[in-house]
Amino acid sequence: MEGDCLSCMKYLMFLFNFFIFLGGACLLGLGIWVIVDPTGFREIVAANPLLFTGAYIMLAMGAMLFLLGFLGCCGAIRENKCLLLFFFMFILLIFLAELSAAILAFIFRENLTREFFTKELKKHYQRNNDTDVFSSTWNSVMITFACCGVNGPEDFEAIPHLPHSSLEKAIPEACCQRELQSREGMFVNKEECLKGNERFQNRQGCYTVILNSFETYVYLAGALAIGVLAIELFAMIFAMCLFRGIQ
Repeated sequence: MEGDCLSCMKYLMFLFNFFIFLGGACLLGLGIWVIVDPTGFREIVAANPLLFTGAYIMLAMGAMLFLLGFLGCCGAIRENKCLLLFFFMFILLIFLAELSAAILAFIFRENLTREFFTKELKKHYQRNNDTDVFSSTWNSVMITFACCGVNGPEDFEAIPHLPHSSLEKAIPEACCQRELQSREGMFVNKEECLKGNERFQNRQGCYTVILNSFETYVYLAGALAIGVLAIELFAMIFAMCLFRGIQ
């Protein structure tokens, strides 16, 4: 009976590690896609040090889970106590790091409000100054998502206009409509846009556009994160049970 229980534990351990292996492969693929994607995300990631670091952290986490899933599968099938202990310790570290990140994200969630982004935009945005990381990132976001400001073009009323512009409340070029939503895309009518013709401007705020674009993915990511934590927890339990059962 004890042998049957140990055998069952071994195959359950293999199954959970196989899911961790697949999860690591998905994170690895997603990290690579974010870094090399040619449709606009690469510009945003490269321009923002925080996003740039986050993409590589995702890449590293994916590679680590990929490796640990593989080691866990090998340790379970071969009943190797050393591999099982190594697997348990690293999964525990990853589990605690993910749990800490989730708690911090919950604590600092107020920094992701519409008011916070509006305040930061009005304080730091320098229009077409692409040498400034903050401005370059915002321009890339507005071009990629065909939006303007956080709430709309009115966000730029308090921001100093370009020296050559005769309009006191001129919007930045990034808010002008383009035939293709990328920096290389041709303007539909740049002159009329900068003169204030709303027909050639992107009038919707980026906060609403991005929120609507990623709303489904946020819930999916949250469910996936909970699933990954649960799988890691069960994998650690099975690893210790199998470790203690191996003679």
